[in-house]
Amino acid sequence: MAKKIIFVVGFIFILLLPAAAQTGFFLPKGRKQVDIPFEYINNFIILTVNFNGFLPLKFIFDTGAEHTILTKRDISDMFRVKYEREFRVTGSDLKTPLIAYLARGIRFDIPEKAYAPSEDILVLQEDYFRFEEYAGVDVHGIMSSVAFSKYIIQINYERRVITLYDREVFKIRDNGFTSLPVELYRNKLYFNTTLQVLPDSVAPVKLLIDTGAGLPLLLFSDTHPLVHPPTNAIPSNIGMGLGGYLEGYTGRIHKVTLGNFAQQGVVTYFQQVDSLQNLDYLNKRNGLIGNTLLSRFLVILDYQKGLMWLKPGRDYEDEFVYDRSGLSIIATGRKFSEYIVQNVLPGSPAAEAGIERGDQIIAMRRTPAGFFNLSDIQRVLQKKPGKKIRIVVKREGKRLTKKIVLRELI
Repeated sequence: MAKKIIFVVGFIFILLLPAAAQTGFFLPKGRKQVDIPFEYINNFIILTVNFNGFLPLKFIFDTGAEHTILTKRDISDMFRVKYEREFRVTGSDLKTPLIAYLARGIRFDIPEKAYAPSEDILVLQEDYFRFEEYAGVDVHGIMSSVAFSKYIIQINYERRVITLYDREVFKIRDNGFTSLPVELYRNKLYFNTTLQVLPDSVAPVKLLIDTGAGLPLLLFSDTHPLVHPPTNAIPSNIGMGLGGYLEGYTGRIHKVTLGNFAQQGVVTYFQQVDSLQNLDYLNKRNGLIGNTLLSRFLVILDYQKGLMWLKPGRDYEDEFVYDRSGLSIIATGRKFSEYIVQNVLPGSPAAEAGIERGDQIIAMRRTPAGFFNLSDIQRVLQKKPGKKIRIVVKREGKRLTKKIVLRELI
C-alpha cells in the first residue's frame, strides 16, 4: 500500500554561474554491472557513501537535483576542504535566497561497488535541509543521479537495490516494460505525458522525474488552464524543502498516464508558481513525479539515449492513501525519538480532538512514543476511516489525553 508521509520536495537551484563539471562514478575494473543496496526511509532512497575515502555519510539519491550537495558544512570543514567560490541559490520554495560554496575534487566511494575520484559539489553554508525532522534519521546530503549517468541505472524499489549496467552489455530481458522518451536538461530528466485533474479534462504536461521527492505527484498551479487543485482539495503544508516549509493544496486527481500505464486517484500536491513558470530553471515544466508513484514500478533510466523504461511492480494497483488525522509531525531530540506536532489542519479530526501545534506526542495507542519511529506514527494515522486513535500529548508540562476518530480528508 502506498503511504502518505511528510516529505521533502525536490530541490531547485538558481546558479548565477555555469554549473561545475562532475566526472561521475566508475565501476571497479572488469565489472560490467553492480548492485548498490539502499535504504528506503519515508519514501526516500538513501545511499551510504564514503566521503573523501573515509567517512561514511548518508545521501539521498536524487534524479531531481542538478548538483551533488553536502548539507553539513562542518563535515567539509573537518576535512579542510577548500571552497572555490560562493553561489547564491534559491530553495524549493522558489523564494528564499540561500548560500552555497563550490568544492572541487571530492572523492566518493561505495565500497566494492563504485567510486567517484574527483567530484565538484556544492556545500551549503547552513543546514537549510533539516531532513532529520521529517525522516527521523541523519542525512548528510543529496547525491545527484547524474553522477551515475554514464551507466544504465535500474531502480528496484522492492529489492532496495540500484543496479548500474555497462551500456555495452545491457539488454531489456523482462517482458512488461514500456519505454518513454525523456529530456535531459541541466542534469535532470523530464518527460511529457497527460493527466486528468477531473474526468472530463485532459492536460498535456511536462514532469520532472524526481527521486528526491517523497510524494506521488506535485503540480504547479496555473502553469496550464487545466492544472489546478480540485474543488475538494484542502490547504496543506506540502512539506519541507531547502528554504523552508512549502504551503499549497492537497487533493486527488482523476488519472495520470505513464506510457502504456495509468494511475488513478493519485494523491497530488499543488504549489502556486504562476509568476515563475517561464523562468529558465523550471524548463517550462508543470510539476514533478516522486518516489511514492515511481516506487510502483521497476524503473530503468538511460541518460545518454534519453529513455525511461517502466514495469509495474507488486504495489501497482494499490490505493493511494492520505493521512486521515490532520496532523503533520516532525521528529526531534536524541535519536529523533521525540515527536512534535508541526501543523494541525483546521476542521480535521486532530483539530476537533483539541490537539495543537507544538504539542509533544508522548504516547499513542497506549504505547510510549519512543517505541515508534516516524513511519510507524504515520501508518497509524492512515488507518481506516472510523478508527479511534488514543494519543497522549504534553503541553506546557501537562499530560493531556486526546482521542482522534480518523476520516477521509480528500
